Amino acid sequence: MNFTRRSVTTGGLSLLAGAALGGAARADWSDIAGLGEGLDDFWLATDAYVYGYPLVTMEMTRRIMTNVAAPEGNRGPMGQFIRAREYPNASFRDVTAPNADTLYTTAWIDVEKEPWVLSIPNMKGRYFLLPMLDGWTNVFQVPGKRTTGTDAQTYAITGPGWSGTLPAGVKEYKSPTSMVWVLGRIYCTGTPEDYAAVHAQQDQFKLVPLSAYGKTYTAPAGKVDPTIDMKTAVREQVNRMDAVAYFTLLAQLMKANPPAAADAPALARFAKIGLVPGKDFDASKLKADFAKRIPQVAFDRIMLQFKINKDVQHINGWNFTTKTGLYGTDYLMRALITAIGLGANRPQDAVYPTSLKDARDDAYDGANKYVIHFDKGHTPPADGFWSITMYDAGYFFVANPINRYSISPRQNLKSNPDGSIDLYIQKDSPGADKESNWLPAPAGKFILMLRMYWPSENAPSILDGTWTIPEVKKVGA
Repeated sequence: MNFTRRSVTTGGLSLLAGAALGGAARADWSDIAGLGEGLDDFWLATDAYVYGYPLVTMEMTRRIMTNVAAPEGNRGPMGQFIRAREYPNASFRDVTAPNADTLYTTAWIDVEKEPWVLSIPNMKGRYFLLPMLDGWTNVFQVPGKRTTGTDAQTYAITGPGWSGTLPAGVKEYKSPTSMVWVLGRIYCTGTPEDYAAVHAQQDQFKLVPLSAYGKTYTAPAGKVDPTIDMKTAVREQVNRMDAVAYFTLLAQLMKANPPAAADAPALARFAKIGLVPGKDFDASKLKADFAKRIPQVAFDRIMLQFKINKDVQHINGWNFTTKTGLYGTDYLMRALITAIGLGANRPQDAVYPTSLKDARDDAYDGANKYVIHFDKGHTPPADGFWSITMYDAGYFFVANPINRYSISPRQNLKSNPDGSIDLYIQKDSPGADKESNWLPAPAGKFILMLRMYWPSENAPSILDGTWTIPEVKKVGA
């Protein structure tokens, strides 16, 4: 019997889920896998792979996004803001699951040598947030309307080993790692007038090294590395690394991006396979007879969490979790969110329920018509905003005659006589009188995503389960 992805996922479910097995079961799996006495070390190695998946993915993402001489499109050199100027259209294919609600204002910085100073302009009441991710994908700070208001504000992002005095009026945000991704989002309605207003605010965001704060500063040109693969998707690049290359890179990254103190028990175990914080990876301790199988099986373990992790909820055909942004020692959840939603916010800032099938487990199809019904006063409770986005089967926008890729209250939704609201999910127009409530679908399969930014923390709330997402019903079912 071959040790394939299918046999692992179907026959070894309890192993992949991390369940403890008795000696007899372990022996059986040893025979199936052909690993002899090395099965325990094999699962230990997959644990280490899962543990490091976020840090390796962040590094590969950083390399691609910053490998340009000057900001262009969705890329920019280290220490320089990338300012998205408009929402993508149906031809956009750079990243999956794009949004048509917020314009990104993002930057990658390295705070190992010195802090960087971030200046946020007066946002004049506009909804925004600037989550800061460390190398392990934890959102360690999140200035924004919810947390710090919309007045002008200035922060120094410092590294794990930095100590010193900051200029007056500058607040310290200490990063646990040298790698930092500032992943800002600014709400925009998408009209020409609002685009212009947001662009003016984006241009006032400043980022400079502490040594240049208060001085005239011109960002240097970025260094372009021609050996970096700029076309292959990050996840594919990470997943195709062999185990030795993967752990070698992980060990190197851990020197400037130290693990959390709570990780000590796990790291003590990983020393057996040659992974020790602060040291180069010792490949001699990784057994060659199973090394080539580690990436495939470890990634299967990660993706399996979507089905079996108790913190992933499945309600009325919608799937979501409120365990994002801060992960503690839940390494499998951290890796899962890295794989399917890198850059996810803390749940207090955003929750992203996604629906691939209806409540009857039937895939959505544009050959049918669907309705989402919200009783009066029961639209998604969010203090920021909410929207429902339409994607095709590949998680890209759907071309349609009215160029509408998401639907939200900014479409001036029409209510029914009783105050309830129906949203029409279908390929063809439901009629001129209902087009304000129409989310166009493709001819074939599609996927829906509900975005709730700053979800209400008071009942009804998705955070505590007092608000439930209604199902998407097929008309005539």
